[in-house]
Amino acid sequence: MAYTTLLLERSPDGIAVATINRPDKLNALNGAVIADLAQLAADVAGDPETRALILTGAGEKAFVAGADIGELAAVDGDAGRDLATRGQAAFRALERLEKPVIAAVNGFALGGGCELAMACHVRLASPNAKFGQPEVKLGLIPGYGGTVRLPRLVGRGRATELLLSARMVGAEEAERIGLVNRVVEAGTLLDEARALAATMLGMGPLAIALCLRTIDAALDASLDDGLAIEATAFGTACASDDKAEGTAAFLEKRAPVFHGR
Repeated sequence: MAYTTLLLERSPDGIAVATINRPDKLNALNGAVIADLAQLAADVAGDPETRALILTGAGEKAFVAGADIGELAAVDGDAGRDLATRGQAAFRALERLEKPVIAAVNGFALGGGCELAMACHVRLASPNAKFGQPEVKLGLIPGYGGTVRLPRLVGRGRATELLLSARMVGAEEAERIGLVNRVVEAGTLLDEARALAATMLGMGPLAIALCLRTIDAALDASLDDGLAIEATAFGTACASDDKAEGTAAFLEKRAPVFHGR
């Protein structure tokens, strides 16, 4: 699939790197980027050779600096609802991939950029990364999941402060409050993301998929319902060839050879 705003690099180890490529606009999100991200999610889901995805932004200044304000200025109520729905669907498709999705945040992640990072399973950030939801400055609110995901990551009180004040946070504060998993040196950001993806891909692929599926399904469930979801997934894992291979390899003191079934 050809993309108009993304650069996609696939490697033999199963790790794909997708770069949002609008550096002259600080990789701002517009309709074309949203469409490409939706297509990317579908392509990764349907490609057995791609087992993990890293998302980053072109250049050194921005992951995604926000939405394209010129495009937003012309949006009315109905069009705004449609725009939010399309963006939410694209981000949700990435979030629901049963393959690891890692954001390598290399600069500004504001507005839709912060929302995109939050939709990824894991976030690594360079020291110069900046996060924020500045929509209220424009008389807007986040439309791609910011009011939903941010409280779940950092708690209601912190999220409310950030959403209502439009305050940006640096990488260290983002790590401290749980918005990012880890801050790494700028020159090693993609290498660290690749290394983390490679570590994950060394595990049982069915187990990885079941973990991601269970986390997503149980997050909104009650404790008892979440435990039931986990028990069902655990049973699926127990019945798998990968579980038989993994336990046998452990007992035989050798490396497992998983096949994802």
